[in-house]
Amino acid sequence: MKNIENKSELKVNAIKEGTVLDHIPADQLFRVIDILKLRECGSQMTFGTNLESKLLGKKAIIKVAGRYFAPDEINKIALVAPQAKINVIKDFEVVEKKVIEIPSEVSGIVKCVNPKCITNHQPIRTRFSVHNISGSGFKLHCHYCEKDTDSKEISILSE
Repeated sequence: MKNIENKSELKVNAIKEGTVLDHIPADQLFRVIDILKLRECGSQMTFGTNLESKLLGKKAIIKVAGRYFAPDEINKIALVAPQAKINVIKDFEVVEKKVIEIPSEVSGIVKCVNPKCITNHQPIRTRFSVHNISGSGFKLHCHYCEKDTDSKEISILSE
């Protein structure tokens, strides 16, 4: 009798050097890809979406060879995928694991939703404090106009 392999597992090649982003909410995958400008990335990239997750129900994952993310990029990811995890890979081994955390202050990353805010009319870097962090979201409080932005209304600034 022939041995039948388990066909329910997905095999993805390991990367020698780079970063793996795991536990991205499935509905935020393409937003994270855009935030990190991965469409222009010339490196090997693998992503999967709607994968089973005990934590999220459905999750996404991104593997990027030869790329490590700067703190500003991680802060941007935290605003749309606060439960994501980052694994830094060197020589095929995970050398660092990070749980993304929403920073207490955000500067130059998000647009203020108030159309009258000075940051929408002058070359002034946006600045927000982060409040009411919970499983259902958070609020950004503008330093200049004092308007609150709900986490579901966030518009990430392009550079």
